[in-house]
Amino acid sequence: MQDAFLNIKVVIAGRPYKMRVRREQEEIVRKAAESVEEEIRSFAHTYEHQDQQDILAMIALQNAVGILELEQKKDFREKEMMTKLQEIDEVLSHQLSAE
Repeated sequence: MQDAFLNIKVVIAGRPYKMRVRREQEEIVRKAAESVEEEIRSFAHTYEHQDQQDILAMIALQNAVGILELEQKKDFREKEMMTKLQEIDEVLSHQLSAE
């Protein structure tokens, strides 16, 4: 299945990185690389005295916080959904047993 993979190059912090990605992931990998580049430009403009390593560390931290927040929201929503489904199940069970 060689056709399932592509060799691509993305540029992050001025450095090219060759990657082998699944064909269906190419667009998202390129968008992610561009997003990181935009964040680098933003951080570099805001924090002029930090070097590239500091900027990359701050971006990594910011992205990790975002991922953890999304995971917490997802977990909360899943618990909410399970509670609602149990309530619906109880109502339906009650209705069916009353008939």
